[in-house]
Amino acid sequence: MKNINDWLAIKLTKMVGSMWCAYLFAIIALISLPAAIASHNVFILVSWIAQTFLQLVLLSVIMVGQDIQSKKSEERTEKTLKHITAENNRILEEVSELLNRKG
Repeated sequence: MKNINDWLAIKLTKMVGSMWCAYLFAIIALISLPAAIASHNVFILVSWIAQTFLQLVLLSVIMVGQDIQSKKSEERTEKTLKHITAENNRILEEVSELLNRKG
């Protein structure tokens, strides 16, 4: 059961965390905009902006942004690891050469 839940959670996260989902949420939110405007009530309009539009659309946009930032961070970490590994190898070679000269 855990594997099914994990699989479903990953699939849903990938779907909701896409720009296509953000566009779909924006369209869904915009459907109710005319009614909010027609109410001539500031509280209803602010509520529509905060609860309907921002929450629906920004959820997906933030998830997309976090995914991009995560990938960039992974790339930087990988480059740093390669650099450190190369430096370690260079230092080990120098130490090995020094030891061979003494011996």
